[in-house]
Amino acid sequence: MTIRNSLLGLLATTTLPSSGVAYAQVNETTVEDNVSVRDTIIVTGRLREENALDVPLTATVFSGDALEDARIDRVDGFIGLTPNVTLATSQSAGISFLTIRGITQVRNGEPPVATVVDGVIQINNRQFTQELFDIQSIEVVKGPQGALFGRNATGGAIIINTKGPSSEFGGDIRLGIGEGDEYIAQGSISGPIVKDRLFFRAALRYRDFGGVFENQFLNQKIDFTEEIVGRGRLLWTPTDKFTADARISIARQEGGGVGFQYQPALYGPDGLFLVDATSFASYDFSIGDADLVDRNFRATNLGQGERNIDEYTLKLDHETGWATLTSISSYNEVFEGVTGDQFPYTADLTTELGGGGGQSQVEEVSAWSQEFRITSPGNQRFRWQLGSYFLGTDRFISTTTSLDTGQGLLLVFDRPLTDPGNPTETFTADDNDNFAWAVFGNIAYDITDNLEFALAGRFDRDRREQTVSPFSTEGLPGAVNEATFEDFQPRVSLRYRFTDDFAAFASWGRGFRSGQFNQNGVAEAAAGAGIAGVNDIVPEENTETAEIGFKAALWGGRVRTNGALFRTELTNQQYFLFVGQIGAQILVPIEEVEILGGEFDITANLADGFDVYAAVGVTDGEVKEYGLDPAAVGNVSPYTPDYTLNLGAQYRESITSGLLGFARVDYERRGRQYWDPGNTTSRSQLDLVNLRFGIEDADERWSLTATIENLTDKEYNSEWVLGGFAHPAPPQFWHVDLRYKF
Repeated sequence: MTIRNSLLGLLATTTLPSSGVAYAQVNETTVEDNVSVRDTIIVTGRLREENALDVPLTATVFSGDALEDARIDRVDGFIGLTPNVTLATSQSAGISFLTIRGITQVRNGEPPVATVVDGVIQINNRQFTQELFDIQSIEVVKGPQGALFGRNATGGAIIINTKGPSSEFGGDIRLGIGEGDEYIAQGSISGPIVKDRLFFRAALRYRDFGGVFENQFLNQKIDFTEEIVGRGRLLWTPTDKFTADARISIARQEGGGVGFQYQPALYGPDGLFLVDATSFASYDFSIGDADLVDRNFRATNLGQGERNIDEYTLKLDHETGWATLTSISSYNEVFEGVTGDQFPYTADLTTELGGGGGQSQVEEVSAWSQEFRITSPGNQRFRWQLGSYFLGTDRFISTTTSLDTGQGLLLVFDRPLTDPGNPTETFTADDNDNFAWAVFGNIAYDITDNLEFALAGRFDRDRREQTVSPFSTEGLPGAVNEATFEDFQPRVSLRYRFTDDFAAFASWGRGFRSGQFNQNGVAEAAAGAGIAGVNDIVPEENTETAEIGFKAALWGGRVRTNGALFRTELTNQQYFLFVGQIGAQILVPIEEVEILGGEFDITANLADGFDVYAAVGVTDGEVKEYGLDPAAVGNVSPYTPDYTLNLGAQYRESITSGLLGFARVDYERRGRQYWDPGNTTSRSQLDLVNLRFGIEDADERWSLTATIENLTDKEYNSEWVLGGFAHPAPPQFWHVDLRYKF
């Protein structure tokens, strides 16, 4: 590992407060009639700060205190507490698959949400799974948000705000240890450089994890990782009307890679791959079960992965009185490379299906973006906003297979390797030069003091050009493919406040996820393997969603309850196929899917320091048209649990005058989930429990806590791909953390 040298409270929701048990962290305020009420919950889902009860959106909002209470330092942490939202991770640090209300992300595909960090939209889905630390708040906004956030926000938006610079010096330090030789060191510091004018914040997190999954053939852990993330921020306020906010974030990560199981492969009592008398591998191709979990690995080579992320942003705001002028500029570089055994991931060099081979994939992305907005003041009857957005992306991706001679595997970049120790067999690569632009606007008008009408719209145009590498061994080397994807995304809503504590809303909106290219040559390769209907161009995905919902804050905000019903028509849902025999990774469209669903939650502060929550989400997705397999019509759409259930409680109690005890439990149930349109096999419902307890200083200066994730050690697959390719989810984990604030 070389990373050490590479870079020296309350949760509440506007619809589903799935971890609202953090109410004990909330400050209380006293209004004129001396009734104690909870702080107003602020959301920014419409690109301005607004009271949650006033916004016709379904959103879950996590405060920084709530994230600390639940020990959420990875994206799957807060997603696991948000009903009707799930995340699968596998293969490498940057590979993840988000599903939100039945709208899914698949391998090599764009995400179904816009992820916005400090006002800047992430340009690549491999940025999403970074470590979370020093976070001010997270909002999960559901429903199509393309009218404001643009292409790919078909299912919603995830808005992450890091902690900003402060006017007084302060900071915190966290040290942690955990299962699998895990060591964590994290800290932040903030304060003024020039009084009242220039402020800074710096944060750093280091994590070293030895791993828990064992390769029986190599007697080594496969899921090791070492990561360091640094973030710096400067805030300049030369006048009361102008602010400049500059942010830099650098992340470096090295660890294991691939980590798949091929279920039809058979193994002997010693755990090694079975080979018959003629030296051909043994398989049972009838085996393919999403519930079949094997936590032992037997690949010939240890998978390796590397990810580097550099982000630079500058946000300028100028208040003119009649409007706020905003400019957001960003530049990003993302690199990820991974090597590992080729299908079928077995320790055998004689396998006729390629068990003696290796594979690698490299993706390298650089992108710049520029956004301009003009926003009216929020304290007027008619509110409006106009904006434009520009994005230039240069993306290179290569996917290879190689011959394994027993001398190790090499990462292949922009051309095949002739190294006799690991010569390249197939090489598929292309450069993608993409440019997207958009114009957008929205208005909100208070027809009466209680009734708001809102209208938003955005036009996106995404031009993509793919140039096939001249070294490609598949497809047509040197070929140039071009495609343009564009759409207008409107959204209209009504919100009515029956009382100060109860509101209802109705909305309708469209969204689109940009189309893209399959790697050149995979369509031809798929046809050669007997799979028809695969094209070089993946069409754009479109959604139309209608929603009704309500929000209520009762007894001074001590009880909150919310609900929503929605219907989505989904056209050209993107779906992933893997053809192991040819190493082909392919995206195809499911032409029509209908999704019906609903959500309901309640959170309650039962006593000082004692909070509980319950939330349920139901999603019924049905395949209406699928040209690749017409027999799948009527089946359940893939990647979507039919329901999610969240329950939890949190309790704080004084032990002594200066010491508090803390305990928290979070329970998540995911219903049955199919992984393919043919409903070949389903993952049964699963139950996950996280437990957290500890002691802390009454003045919140320090805390010592222990956490157990997956308390019951539930065995399940985090991903399953048609054909029997499985990736097991993590087992039970424990952590101990010491935090000190100064």
